[in-house]
Amino acid sequence: MNDFIYKKYGGITALSASITDFSYKKHSHSEYAIGVTRRGIQHYHLDGHLQLSYQNGVMLFNPEQTHDGMAHDDSGLEYVMLYIEPHLLLEAVERREIFRFSNPIIYNKNIQYHIINLAKAVFKQENEHICDDLFIKLADSLIGYDTCDKLHGQDSLIIIIKDKIRSCSRANLRIDMISEEFSMSKFQFIRFFKSQTGMTPYQFYLNCKIEGAKEIIEKERDVYSAISEYQFVDLTHLNRQFKKIYGLTATDYSRYMN
Repeated sequence: MNDFIYKKYGGITALSASITDFSYKKHSHSEYAIGVTRRGIQHYHLDGHLQLSYQNGVMLFNPEQTHDGMAHDDSGLEYVMLYIEPHLLLEAVERREIFRFSNPIIYNKNIQYHIINLAKAVFKQENEHICDDLFIKLADSLIGYDTCDKLHGQDSLIIIIKDKIRSCSRANLRIDMISEEFSMSKFQFIRFFKSQTGMTPYQFYLNCKIEGAKEIIEKERDVYSAISEYQFVDLTHLNRQFKKIYGLTATDYSRYMN
């Protein structure tokens, strides 16, 4: 059985998940993702490297880090995750530029405690001041686990290319035209992009479309506006692609946002 429950408060989205036979497809998020493995072993590849988060493991994902995810074995997996918009975390830790966590998995009871408490508050839609206080405590506990290496080995050119592809997310992607802008053949461009990000340009493009659709659903509570704005073929198409990244369909996700 697979179960995914989402709730959003301000710039923080909380997820409580229980997985037995579901596998996330390779994707990335624009937010920081910070979570705790509650039961089982979380098995995932992060930037191409295998990671195993055991019970009580604190998982730290940087914005736009490519990853997948699944239960390590038949016993299944339970975890909670907080998706935090970068500007919000930067304000909380009093930083101006995007930073990166230096370790993907740590074992720290204090951080674990703050993640779980904040997730519970978001799910219960606690008073704004309570959530803010809990978020500050979490942010403070994370200080010292970051690094200024914001590119993390990525060629700086890839940042420009990502922005270009992201700007096409509401239209059809023409890889041949974009590759020409960067003086590469289509196949050189695909190989270069994948070597830097772990995804093909098309996978990243589709990821951007799904994230954009998710934002519309959160703001407007309207799945069909998301379909129209990001040019999905129909509801079935959006639901199928959405589930690969978020574990549930866009239709089900919209119900949690109401």
